[in-house]
Amino acid sequence: MALIDTCKMAMRVTTDAYDTEIQEYIDAAKLDLGIAGVEAAVPDSLVNKAIMTYVRMSFGAPSNYDKLKKAYDEQKAQLMNATGYTDWSVGS
Repeated sequence: MALIDTCKMAMRVTTDAYDTEIQEYIDAAKLDLGIAGVEAAVPDSLVNKAIMTYVRMSFGAPSNYDKLKKAYDEQKAQLMNATGYTDWSVGS
């Protein structure tokens, strides 16, 4: 299943009307993780979960934004500190 479909299912979105917006949030999450040094080019379940949390946090105006933001920040920090998820040699 494509990541966009997984994100839509998690957010209970049943229409394709928001696909462009959701894909932009997925791309933004990958860029944000990349800035933090996390390799998101070949995502696994942990990276995908962080991306999904970012999308849920960013899409619409969730009533639990602060909770989602905290969860995303924690997921990103864990990935930044985990062996095998970062590559700081890029650009060196």
